Amino acid sequence: MLFEKYDVIVVGAGHAGSEAAAAAANLGSKVLLITMNLQTIAQMSCNPAMGGIAKGQILREIDALGGYSGIVTDKTMIQFRMLNMSKGPAMWSPRAQSDRMQFSLEWRNKLEQTNNLDFWQDTVVGLITHDGAVAGVHTAMGMRIEAKSIILTNGTFLNGLIHIGEKTFGGGRMGDKASKGITEQLVELGFQAKRMKTGTPVRIDGRTIDFSRLTEQKGDEEVHGFSFLERPILKKQRSCWIAYTSKKVHQTLKTGFHLSPMFTGRIEGIGPRYCPSIEDKIERFSGKDAHQLFVEPEGWNTIEYYLNGFSSSLPDYIQVQALREIEGFERAKIFRPGYAIEYDYFPPEQLHHTLETKLIRNLYFAGQINGTTGYEEAAAQGLMAGINAHLKIQEKAPFILGRSEAYIGVLIDDLITKGVDEPYRMFTSRAEYRILLRQDNADSRLTEKSYKLGLADQNRYELLVDKTNKIAELRRLLDEISLTPAEVNTFLEESGTSTISQKQRISNLLLRPQIAIKELIKHIPTEKLNLDSYDLEVVEAAEILIKYEGYIQKESEIADKLSRLEDVRLKSDFDYHALQSLSYEAREKLTKIKPSSLGQASRISGISPSDISVLAVFLGR
Repeated sequence: MLFEKYDVIVVGAGHAGSEAAAAAANLGSKVLLITMNLQTIAQMSCNPAMGGIAKGQILREIDALGGYSGIVTDKTMIQFRMLNMSKGPAMWSPRAQSDRMQFSLEWRNKLEQTNNLDFWQDTVVGLITHDGAVAGVHTAMGMRIEAKSIILTNGTFLNGLIHIGEKTFGGGRMGDKASKGITEQLVELGFQAKRMKTGTPVRIDGRTIDFSRLTEQKGDEEVHGFSFLERPILKKQRSCWIAYTSKKVHQTLKTGFHLSPMFTGRIEGIGPRYCPSIEDKIERFSGKDAHQLFVEPEGWNTIEYYLNGFSSSLPDYIQVQALREIEGFERAKIFRPGYAIEYDYFPPEQLHHTLETKLIRNLYFAGQINGTTGYEEAAAQGLMAGINAHLKIQEKAPFILGRSEAYIGVLIDDLITKGVDEPYRMFTSRAEYRILLRQDNADSRLTEKSYKLGLADQNRYELLVDKTNKIAELRRLLDEISLTPAEVNTFLEESGTSTISQKQRISNLLLRPQIAIKELIKHIPTEKLNLDSYDLEVVEAAEILIKYEGYIQKESEIADKLSRLEDVRLKSDFDYHALQSLSYEAREKLTKIKPSSLGQASRISGISPSDISVLAVFLGR
């Protein structure tokens, strides 16, 4: 027999599939990862970067839970920047440019070193179901492989269609064929499927770019990285560059609008509002004469560049003509044109919080199949699906993160409660408790939970305990040690804040918005406090806890109060139509979504506070 029966089969080896396979295998399940091409594991199909606003927080959460994305990013980064540093720490978001080819190779290396994980290069064309549950998969090579659970992470491959001007052809991405059969079978089983679209820009030969006419964007001198295990060392970094479109560029692009599949109606799927194509930006922001573009290197040893902000499905010759009208790109040659890709997804209201489908037991969806966009959102879903598939097989309680515990909790709750009407992208504004959900404290929030599950290992847990103890120790010292006027008044005056007339504790001085610990350190005598023995993350964490203590405490109290609604459970077979006191819209939506708690019900669009009150009264609350 070629195949044994597996605990978990993961279909697709993108970011979601890779994290799902690693999580389930590391927890002890026997896992098979099936992908069309083993050479493109965790490939960065779009921009060669990880993290960014809110996405960086997700990556650090994945790492805190024992996932691989942060480790792989740190090992393959070519530039690091911490975004939003001019704002409060709730908004700080790490971002890294990665070496695209090294990233995929490193991911494959990590997976090949993972116990309990097998690989098979093939295309899954159908699912085996029995008594309302999955039992395995059928493949294009005629294989029948049995499993206790299946995780679908098909990305943009389900009935994928690529559009370049008037040219249309099947494909999951450029150079890879589409996947057919799964959507049709799931629809027959009762699932609802819809179409979405996304796009990507031209790839440019860097030898033909005049960088002297672009604005250089260097990386940060201080590299934080994403993994809590160790801080990456970048002895050198590659710069990104900033360019701009112009009226002339826009005029050239407009000459192809009548050939654009977006405007002719050939693309039915909904595109991403927050990462639109260049033609969509020109149409939507018609009063704007220029749009900013980011010129991003694809790796350490390649001449290929990615033009972030220039995504397009216009005819290839129009793309090149417009590209050469951008300052610095007059002689540009391209490796391939930009294109739009249209694909099937399944509205995520059809899922439980575990990402298991409501219709078919032991079947999980993760990634773009749920209507999301972005490597980080996909990886987070894959991790959670892998964990929960393993836990269900072991007949253990599911692992669900609340909205006050993680951005991952916000992401999944948004998907299954509110659904999507466009590709979902995470933003800090989507999180009600973002002061609690900072990138710096993801390990404090999540590693112990993962350690108890058996995913985060002993080393990771001991690092957390050591870090926690050092933060507490440093906070105590900052509360106890005082500085004299002679030691700090000159510094205070230079910082634009009032001087002191008597000794002040360091923690009191740090409450001033003008004072940062990095600068104050220089004026603290080493005999009083030597901060060289503390890691930078420990110092920053202690400062944040001091400066924002009141805000953190208040947000924690609000989260605790609202979490009581999450404790009021609702049965999946609850007959909402029997409660005539509920509005008609509430009865319809509650019946469709089947919320698991009163808290989830309160977040459904169209459910009013009075509807929640009716439910609470009925439940004796």
